[in-house]
Amino acid sequence: MNVAEEKKAEEELEPVSAPEEVPQEEAPKEVKETKGTDPWEEKYNAERDARLRLAAEYDNFRKRAVKEKDGAYGNGKADTVAKILPIYDNLERALNQPTEDAAYKKGVEMTMTELTKILNGLGVEIFGAPGDPFDPNLHNAVMHTEDESLGKNVLVQVFQKGFRIGNKVVRFAMVQVAN
Repeated sequence: MNVAEEKKAEEELEPVSAPEEVPQEEAPKEVKETKGTDPWEEKYNAERDARLRLAAEYDNFRKRAVKEKDGAYGNGKADTVAKILPIYDNLERALNQPTEDAAYKKGVEMTMTELTKILNGLGVEIFGAPGDPFDPNLHNAVMHTEDESLGKNVLVQVFQKGFRIGNKVVRFAMVQVAN
């Protein structure tokens, strides 16, 4: 090859390299436009979106069902405990009554102990004791007394103990408060 032929070959190569210098940003735009016009691609995207939405909806339904089931169980447990509380109150009154029959008193104490174990096993917390601070979220003040020696907002007397399961109050404690 001579020099003239080499120059001619280089000139032919230069125009070929010029189209490669096209900015890369423009090329993907054209590809995206062609993707958007493809009806099969649009149908695929629509079906995929519908499937994703359905999966998300099912997941939300499953979470809501679990939450409702737990709430129903908690409400059922609280209702059952509320129906047992009069038995607890009667046993407590029986224990506070003086009696000469030791066997009778022992039987009532054993029954009260078993009932308390059952309530504790269900997660029931008993609250409301004289000397505790008054909390309107837990206590129902039915009486008050003015006595500076007792302090302010302190339970003086508990007429009926309160019960709660977790954060849910099953029965408010009926109390007398010192103001």
